Amino acid sequence: MKSRKQFLTTIGVGLTGIAMGKTPIHLENDDLPKLEFAFTANITLGVVQDLGATPHGHRRIIPITGGSFEGPAIKGTVEPGGADWQIIRADNVAELNAKYTLKTNDGVLIYVENKGYRHGPAEVLQRLSRGEAVDAKEYYFRATPFFETASEIYDYMNKYIFIASGERKKDSVIIHFYKVL
Repeated sequence: MKSRKQFLTTIGVGLTGIAMGKTPIHLENDDLPKLEFAFTANITLGVVQDLGATPHGHRRIIPITGGSFEGPAIKGTVEPGGADWQIIRADNVAELNAKYTLKTNDGVLIYVENKGYRHGPAEVLQRLSRGEAVDAKEYYFRATPFFETASEIYDYMNKYIFIASGERKKDSVIIHFYKVL
């Protein structure tokens, strides 16, 4: 354990660096989280239900009609019946809130709640809304999924943080899921 003086000096050095516009330095622990690829899901979508401007923002509901997913330790289908409840904010950021169910090839059901953001230049977002092919590098599409399952085999999904990176296609989304180690 450091002395109080050593601790305050460490904090002071870090804050001074931040105030001077420098990147903070991890003086003792630079062990950053690592990512492990979990799986990719190709999720098919139904017709967008556009509710228009509501008191919370421009509301859209996009039905999830099915799909598939596969990774090194898991594979299966995306069950129809979920949806992505979106709010398009005044700054054109789409707040995503998708809820759906995965079914593994061995019959296990896994509930998914995936919250995130999608945004980019206005021209790029217009192309996406017209269903045009747009390189995912041209816009930001990230999310934080949470999983829930009763299966002992997939119990790790209940216990780890995951992040996701998405690609919007005309009638689907492709989402790459990573476990944070």
